[in-house]
Amino acid sequence: GDQEVGEMGLAAVPGRQPAFRQSLAAAVQYAKEVGCPRIHLMAGRVPLGADRAAVAGKMETTFIENLRYAADLLAQEDMIGLVEPINNRITDPRYYLNTPHQAAAILEKVGRPNLKLQLDLFHCQIMDGNLSHNLETYFPLTGHIQIAQVPGRHEPDSPGELNFPYIFKLLESLSYTGYVGCEYAPKGDTLEGLGWLRSYWESRGIQHGGTSKATE
Repeated sequence: GDQEVGEMGLAAVPGRQPAFRQSLAAAVQYAKEVGCPRIHLMAGRVPLGADRAAVAGKMETTFIENLRYAADLLAQEDMIGLVEPINNRITDPRYYLNTPHQAAAILEKVGRPNLKLQLDLFHCQIMDGNLSHNLETYFPLTGHIQIAQVPGRHEPDSPGELNFPYIFKLLESLSYTGYVGCEYAPKGDTLEGLGWLRSYWESRGIQHGGTSKATE
């Protein structure tokens, strides 16, 4: 979308379907060039001045239409489309897609196997908490996971509400094999801020870079 006029994605924005399709085509080309098999299909914001409840039905219809189009296009490239709930309490009050419950309901209506949930635990905690249950409940739909401490949105080992060693063990118990995206703002130097990851590797008997000592 056009960030200069306040757009943040287009997939659920009525009247912007042609622009969505054009942007999706460009995103597919970028993804092919860098070998990325997943694309985040951003829902977008409730139009400025509109009442959320009043436009919810039309936005959902638009979202479903665009997601089906995207899924069919992405299937031709063997790619996955992702939808991410973003909290509307702190981060973006006007964002349309806010909870994993809402996302799961829309994915069910869309009915395409190559569309998945991008579960950002930062947003999920702010909107609903109950992370263990939500991870287990929505794990079959999940295609990507992102993390950040709450409420500061910094490194996982920074002060905050979330117990990431527990969460990582839960993901392992669920046999999650995908990436965990570190979508946080480092408190200081980026490399120094990755100390939490080095400590985690060491606790799991893994050398820096992801190689298991046991296999060597």
